[in-house]
Amino acid sequence: MDTPCIELREVTRRYRVGDVDVDALRGVSLVVRRGEFLAIMGSSGSGKSTLMAILGCLDRPTGGSYRFQGTDVARLGEPALARLRSEMLGFVFQSFNLLPRTSARDNVALPLIYARDPAPAAQRAQRAREALDLLGLGQREHNTPAQLSGGQQQRVAIARALINSPAVLLADEPTGNLDTRTSHEIMQTLARLNRERGVTVVVVTHERDIADYAQRVITMRDGAIVADERNPSAPAQAAAASPAAPAPPGAAPGDHDGDHGDDYGDDRGDGPARPSGLAFAAMVVAAAAQALLRNRTRSALTMLGVFIGVAALIAMIAVGQGANEAVRRQLESLGTNLFVVLPGATTTGGVRGGFGSASTLTVADADAIRREAAQVGAVSYLIRQSGQVQYRDRNWTTLVQAVTASYPPTTNWRVADGRPLKEDDDRSAALVAVIGETVRRQLFAADESPVGATLLVRGLPLRVVGVYAAKGQTPYGQDQDDLVMIPFRTGEGKVLGVAAPGAQGAAATAYPGLPNPFGLPPRLTGYVNQIFVQAASAAQVRAAIDEVTAILARRHHLRPADEPDFNVRNLSQIADAAQGSSRVMAALLAVVASISLLVGGIGIMNILLVSVTERTREIGLRMAIGAQRSHVLLQFLAEAVFMSVVGGVSGIVVGAVATEVIAALAKWPTIVSPAAVAGGFLFSAAVGVFFGYYPARKAARLDPIEALRYE
Repeated sequence: MDTPCIELREVTRRYRVGDVDVDALRGVSLVVRRGEFLAIMGSSGSGKSTLMAILGCLDRPTGGSYRFQGTDVARLGEPALARLRSEMLGFVFQSFNLLPRTSARDNVALPLIYARDPAPAAQRAQRAREALDLLGLGQREHNTPAQLSGGQQQRVAIARALINSPAVLLADEPTGNLDTRTSHEIMQTLARLNRERGVTVVVVTHERDIADYAQRVITMRDGAIVADERNPSAPAQAAAASPAAPAPPGAAPGDHDGDHGDDYGDDRGDGPARPSGLAFAAMVVAAAAQALLRNRTRSALTMLGVFIGVAALIAMIAVGQGANEAVRRQLESLGTNLFVVLPGATTTGGVRGGFGSASTLTVADADAIRREAAQVGAVSYLIRQSGQVQYRDRNWTTLVQAVTASYPPTTNWRVADGRPLKEDDDRSAALVAVIGETVRRQLFAADESPVGATLLVRGLPLRVVGVYAAKGQTPYGQDQDDLVMIPFRTGEGKVLGVAAPGAQGAAATAYPGLPNPFGLPPRLTGYVNQIFVQAASAAQVRAAIDEVTAILARRHHLRPADEPDFNVRNLSQIADAAQGSSRVMAALLAVVASISLLVGGIGIMNILLVSVTERTREIGLRMAIGAQRSHVLLQFLAEAVFMSVVGGVSGIVVGAVATEVIAALAKWPTIVSPAAVAGGFLFSAAVGVFFGYYPARKAARLDPIEALRYE
């Protein structure tokens, strides 16, 4: 015997409304054969819509059994129910439930996205055109619902219901919002589909003239069937005459032969086989893209939060790393692996003068360090005083340093023009000098080369043999380029005299170039202001300091209990502290930018939560035409990730441009970090996943029938 298409036995449905139980269905039993055209009538509240929701697998009965083509629907899991709705059932709603701002063609093609094997976009569009042609709307495929009449919208809804060639077409008040003429046109269309294509049609209606199109009329009252009548006035139904009506074009083999139940999972509720990963991903992306394109302005504004956050992140990290690089270059200008030995202190009348207030370091000390310290790579020393330099009619007061030939390379001075000081200059006490960039600007014209010119340095004529490359200011604001360097013996014997005690404090130690604040006259032949020592490597700085300390303690006859008459300052510690400070600043800037990105993510979550509320009926529609909960979850998640990633990529581009603008306008060094770019992209994607999951999960957990009824 032919298996019924639909079989209900003693089906009940009870709702809990507040503290009251409402019985919407009371023991409904119904059998619908393949190819039948059935009308369900009744007043409001009679249970028609509840029965239709159960027939369409949008709702589950409280009691009784429902079998669709022999399969017990109550035992199917959610994925299997979704597949049944996708492949075997077509829905036509009273309110049309078309997606706004979406063309008729895309509305019709929507169920194809959730098919077991999603078709390519071109194939979906072609099938949608054919369905619209069938209903006389081939010329309106690009019109949105707002551009169609009520009858045309209902035809689009019918075309959407037929796109997957369903076995059963369920129409809930399909003419309720239409005028009389259009209502009969729609019913004639349904009757033709039933007659020519063998589609089983179930229509819910209030109107008798609409029910007259059906072969069979069911009347309901108070949740029960009170009448089940054949309609002798209905048009002849060729499909009803044959129990084995032909399957609709495009239906899968076996869809109408009574053994379809196994395709939807067994009694444990196992889901159907999923499409391939690529096809599934394409389906999710297609659904998300359609939703975003329908709301372009809102999507763009939502992306703006992530866009600003990522742009700020890239720009701020670039500025922070630029500051790090500036500090690094500044420290390099002091020399690498460098430490300084300062003279000792004097005590007069119980008052200690501090380091540098006594002349305790000599040239012999420096020579001993060079000879005896195995961990030392280079040794240099200097004496210095402020003095006036003059060239023609210009003069300038600057710092005059008498240095050994090894001092400039030790402290990383590079010559931009001319040549550096040489050992021969020092041995012969040559009357030569190398000047800094500031002195060059003060004494010479912009287009004039100082090399070869003769300066009066404290009244002594010296020939300029070179100009140092600019170093700029120290972090403490001292101009390192405001100086004149001369050979040590020239300075000691002809220009400055020998070293005089001066208060060389910590700043003078770390950044040589401070004038003698006391203005004391030279004295004590053979003494130096400072000895600069460069360790053989960065790892040997500590060992080199210990060696130098031991050598000087022995030469100065210091006992263990004596207070040293010298002090060693490790410049690498200052370098580490400065770099640490710049790293902290860069991290702080990155944190601030990350907060703005976090705010952008919260904006995405907020918009998606609003979107879930606004699109509740759309979600119900998608589930009614075959979308599984996982489809809805991944669609909303894909929307969030897409918005955040697009905003992130745009932010990366704008952030990189902003760093160049900052560098050009503010003269601030900036470095766009590849790690920051990659981090900004990954962070933006993570923001989409993190802040999009909750709204997506909320959307996926909506009940289909409740979502469709949402106002």
